[in-house]
Amino acid sequence: MTTCAEYLVNQLQAWSVDTVFGIPGVHTIGLYRGLPKSRIRHVTPRHEQGIGFMADGYARVTGKPGVCFCITGPGMTNIATALGQAYADSIPILVISSVNERSRLGLGNGYLHELPSQRNLIAGVTAFSHTVLSLEQLPQILLQAFSLFRSGRPQPVHIEIPLDLIESDASHLPILELPRQGRLAPDPELISAAAELLLKAERPLLLVGGGCQAAFEKVRLLAAALDAPTACTINAKGILPDGHPLALGSNQSLVPVRKLAAEADVILAIGTELAETDYDVVFDGGFKLNGTLIRIDVDPAQLNRNFVPTLALPADAELAIDALLEQLPLSVLSHDSVGAQRAAGVRKQVSQDLQGWADYSRLFDVITQALPNARYVGDSTQTVYTGNHLVELDGPRRWFNASTGYGTLGYALPAAIGAKIADPQSPVVCLIGDGGLQFTLGEMSSAVEANAPIIVLLWNNNGYGEIKTAMVRRDVEPLGVDIYTPEFKTIAQGFGWQAARATDHQDLARLLVEAGQSRVPTLIEVCETAPFATAP
Repeated sequence: MTTCAEYLVNQLQAWSVDTVFGIPGVHTIGLYRGLPKSRIRHVTPRHEQGIGFMADGYARVTGKPGVCFCITGPGMTNIATALGQAYADSIPILVISSVNERSRLGLGNGYLHELPSQRNLIAGVTAFSHTVLSLEQLPQILLQAFSLFRSGRPQPVHIEIPLDLIESDASHLPILELPRQGRLAPDPELISAAAELLLKAERPLLLVGGGCQAAFEKVRLLAAALDAPTACTINAKGILPDGHPLALGSNQSLVPVRKLAAEADVILAIGTELAETDYDVVFDGGFKLNGTLIRIDVDPAQLNRNFVPTLALPADAELAIDALLEQLPLSVLSHDSVGAQRAAGVRKQVSQDLQGWADYSRLFDVITQALPNARYVGDSTQTVYTGNHLVELDGPRRWFNASTGYGTLGYALPAAIGAKIADPQSPVVCLIGDGGLQFTLGEMSSAVEANAPIIVLLWNNNGYGEIKTAMVRRDVEPLGVDIYTPEFKTIAQGFGWQAARATDHQDLARLLVEAGQSRVPTLIEVCETAPFATAP
């Protein structure tokens, strides 16, 4: 007999799933029946929030869905925060959970892990949440999930299997091949209209979001063809490489870039929500688009949110860019073009505006020189906020963090572990603060167990420094922000990590190089004091 759970594992393996993140529990024991006989690796975090964050980091690096096994009830309420972050940032995660027996659903009799409706609870942070009520539904629902991941807006999907079905006989269910699946192609008439507008533009602007990651080479060709200064969202960082003559960085919240955006006569926005946490991190409503706006997005519902376009093209980013390039003249990238000169002028002004961040700029110079090929996974912390503006890299999927969208704390440590599992060859630097690290501190043991030698660069200001500053600015007496800070070096060593406190930039560079060559995880503590930061 092949149980439902064994069938599930066999089907996932047939679709090239190689890793599952999960914590076994009394309600998911049956799900684990097929895993030991498969080629799928199982990684055990220490909290269900860690399950979701690890799957998120894995998905952002690979572009493939991160797959989770999760227990009924508290497991699902715990993982909901991670799904909220993934939902906001369009990250593909598949959560397979158990749920109480079909005959017990919704009765409120106090069964173990019972919720009034687990599916409805999770539906708000997923593209869809489905309860499998018969074995025959499972192949179809799995296909729907992977169809969404491959061609739609890739957000989390939740599938729950009742306990009375998990170990039922599923020998009759077929192992399916993923069908050849097309992507959403643009309307040729609208492409022609967009190309006509762009060819007539005197002050074009290109806005690029995370939806363009898979098409980054085409984006570079498009920017050159349009001779358009280009701003990338935080999730799109690296799509234009460091030093690109048309690059504006991720500085849409700074005055020089805002001025350029307001003066642009035609704006092309691709794969971006045009949302607050990418374009208005100062939260003053100052980012304006006054010109003709053309939007391209794989999600039709997103096309009219935040900024209403003149032309709205529901389409896959790469297919739309290919269609546009066919109607635009080929252009050789030049540092002397009008667009490059416009971008250079703005970069110079931005550099002047960021002079107050010289300490952080030097810090990142040290890090990037010591680990030139690193990926960076960030929490909500000062090094991440500044790095979003300061750091430019040579490729996508190398810089992502939880300061965008949902904005959760505790993300970076488990997400960095997931990123390292996805790409063991590249150094992975976790940028996190002392407050955020304490949210998911237990995942330090997961890193050792999973053989994921990440590097945690801990920015220690002995509390919730950003919130304390905000309280003072709003004339609120600081309360609850000066928290007890443990001795992180001792804790890390207790988990089996290497740990040290950097004394200066030269010492930090040495520690980073050593950590990049280590086979065990490393914590490097950097205190928010001189020489790393100058007191205001």
